[in-house]
Amino acid sequence: MKVSVIGGGSTYTPELVSGLAREAGRLPIDELVLMDPSEERRDVVGGVAGRILRREGFTGRLTVTDSLEHAVDGADAVLLQLRVGGQAARLHDETLPARCGCVGQETTGAGGLGKAMRTIPVVLDIAEQVDRRGAPGAWLIDFTNPVGIVTRALRDAGHPSIGLCNVAIGLQRKTARLLDVAPERVLVDQVGLNHLTWVRRVLLDGVDVLPDLLARFLDVYAEELELPAQLIAEQRALPSYYLRYFYAEDEVVAEQRETRPRAAVVADIEEELLRLYRDPSLDTKPAVLEQRGGAFYSEAATQLLASLVTGEGDVQVVDVPNEGAVPGLADDDVVEAPARIDAAGAHLLPQPALAPDLLGLVQHVAAYERLAVRAATTREAADVRRALLCHPLVGQWDKAALLADLVPDHLEEPVS
Repeated sequence: MKVSVIGGGSTYTPELVSGLAREAGRLPIDELVLMDPSEERRDVVGGVAGRILRREGFTGRLTVTDSLEHAVDGADAVLLQLRVGGQAARLHDETLPARCGCVGQETTGAGGLGKAMRTIPVVLDIAEQVDRRGAPGAWLIDFTNPVGIVTRALRDAGHPSIGLCNVAIGLQRKTARLLDVAPERVLVDQVGLNHLTWVRRVLLDGVDVLPDLLARFLDVYAEELELPAQLIAEQRALPSYYLRYFYAEDEVVAEQRETRPRAAVVADIEEELLRLYRDPSLDTKPAVLEQRGGAFYSEAATQLLASLVTGEGDVQVVDVPNEGAVPGLADDDVVEAPARIDAAGAHLLPQPALAPDLLGLVQHVAAYERLAVRAATTREAADVRRALLCHPLVGQWDKAALLADLVPDHLEEPVS
């Protein structure tokens, strides 16, 4: 089996390769390819990845390359974790909306559209190469944000793909710690769109324990989510922490005026990680990697890939077209919800109807995501303005018109 990671020079890669090595029993990987256009990142990240794989007893071949063609040639699975424009583009996405008094965030609102505009054309080109050169039935697994929009663009273009986020597995692990049980006993029933989800059930050995969790740990969840406990109690659901951008928009905008952008913080963390990765004795992921964000995403990725290979039929939270699973959304809207995973792909489990306040917001953002994919593919200024106007975190013509003029098509930085 050949597995290729596009954006293999990411500082996340050591965690990912460690997870793939640990799954050797279920993932018979003969060749693992890390593809990245940055020579420095290939050398540094590829070096520490090789040491980690040796330590884990990986028996396959590690290939580090800048050739997309070589990476996808004969690949059985292609994992997308690229960042077009690097951290400089992220800083732009997070600070640009402030000019209009809007939330600055790299996956939602104007910042998310800027990222989608740069990312979707690149990802579609990669998918075309996979179609031509990859193994028959090769899967594209996308961690590249904005995951829901990127996955929608891939699916709209006919590419077999599954999107993946770490929010569900992060909540699963937190809940398991609170209950002092093994994580595999906990199933998070999360539903909505990527970065716009609510958990309406938490199953422990098949029994819903969310009411008990809210009774015992409501203040713990509220503090972590930075949302009022009363809001969570009245919704009787746990919102994703991304809902704070919608439920506390003014507060977030005020905070962002006073604090250093997250992109700048992450850039500093990445510099430190690359420094650590250069140490020839380092053969485990350093603790500072946990500050980078994306906790447990490698475990989610390896679980998904293993289930696609083995056809185990277990349930995981993924991003795929709705196809009737969530009432009130179109079949081609990409939703994030539990699905049964087997060799044929991800099969969403039917969901009870969302409460009206939840459904209204989901429908609103789903409409934006449809327009965002169109804007990223047509490159028409009018389509960019329509997408921005539709987003709840922009929503006014003067803001949409100004932001559309400022959203760049591309920033010339490496994909990594």
